[in-house]
Amino acid sequence: MVLSRVALPFVWLRLWIRGRREPAYRERRGERLGFAPAAVPRHAVWFHTVSTGETLGAVPLIRAIKRAVPDVPFLVTTTTPSGSAEVRKHLGMEVEHCYCPYDFPKAVRRFMDSVEPRALVLMETELWPNIIRECRRRNVPVYLVNARLSERSATGYKRLTALMGSVLTNMTHIYCQYQDTAERFAALGVKRENLSVTGSVKFDLQIPPDIDSQRAEFKNNWQFGKRIWIAGSTHPGEEEVVLQAHKRLLQQHRDLSLIMVPRHPPRASEVVRLAKTYGFDVAMLSSDPTPSDVLVGDKMGTLIYLYAVAEVAFVGGSLDETGGHNPIEAAIHGVPMIMGPNRINFAQVVQRFEAAGCLHSADNVDELTSCVDALLKDAGQRGVEGYAARQVVSNNRGAIERVSTDLSRRLLG
Repeated sequence: MVLSRVALPFVWLRLWIRGRREPAYRERRGERLGFAPAAVPRHAVWFHTVSTGETLGAVPLIRAIKRAVPDVPFLVTTTTPSGSAEVRKHLGMEVEHCYCPYDFPKAVRRFMDSVEPRALVLMETELWPNIIRECRRRNVPVYLVNARLSERSATGYKRLTALMGSVLTNMTHIYCQYQDTAERFAALGVKRENLSVTGSVKFDLQIPPDIDSQRAEFKNNWQFGKRIWIAGSTHPGEEEVVLQAHKRLLQQHRDLSLIMVPRHPPRASEVVRLAKTYGFDVAMLSSDPTPSDVLVGDKMGTLIYLYAVAEVAFVGGSLDETGGHNPIEAAIHGVPMIMGPNRINFAQVVQRFEAAGCLHSADNVDELTSCVDALLKDAGQRGVEGYAARQVVSNNRGAIERVSTDLSRRLLG
């Protein structure tokens, strides 16, 4: 309690600083202190997804469970404005939405008093001690879905046994992506009967139904070279590597263009300025189409469409300490993939693509340049790898059905 009070001013300061760069963070601040909007229903099934990736993974699961329990209201909370936008875009009026309260006891209690949730469903790695404890104090079941726990995170939890031990034992059930995660949770004290291995719900990602029209519109509007490669979900430091590689690739592939999509769209202007320092003609996706060497994606929800127009994809967050981002968005389009050495966030997923020979490793500019160059020169190999990528996705589908079937049964019980 004391630590929470001490930390609160610093949290508000961080929110204020973030709000200067991203104005959406200034809005609806009361929700972050547990003041739920009047529209939020009582006794709802409460899903919490932090940001874009978790939200997109949760959408088909939420719909599947809603079909099984049609008379129960649903609330989806997020932490970031981008996650909020995805909830509204994909679920609209199917659910109610607000920001999740900060994990301070008073804010959590205020929120819980107002909402009185029927159950809480957390996605992936979102373990909030005060929220989970308050749920269990009120006999609200807590489920963790699509759970992943790396060896590094498990080691960290062991150091915080007094804190995390009680959190984990208060979980009603944990649906793990893979067996290694289940074993790590078991080693931390979670009973094996409270663990299931279901696979990753992200493999159930579907190609958008308007993909063909969007791809045609893109190719008609943007005066690009005949060939395109893409760097998706990039972070600071990675853009420099990608731009240097593109500079070198142009010596061999004169008609090559680059699409670069920073993980956080508000950084788009920064990435544009950086690309211009390398002498490129640069445009942003939200601007009027102009001839350009590099196109910077600055609109949420477009990456899955942009992967579809590329011949080769670099998946970001893997050349820094982020831990890598989701390669499945590229794989469903049959695009050969490249990642840096840090893939801890998607270790089991990446291993499946590597084993199929459709995901390559590149640790630096030289390796990235060489890998992209080789793939661009060999259409046959791109076809083989693209087919393999799609097969990996197809062979690993089904997690949503497995989770929704069991979780719906529990909610109805």
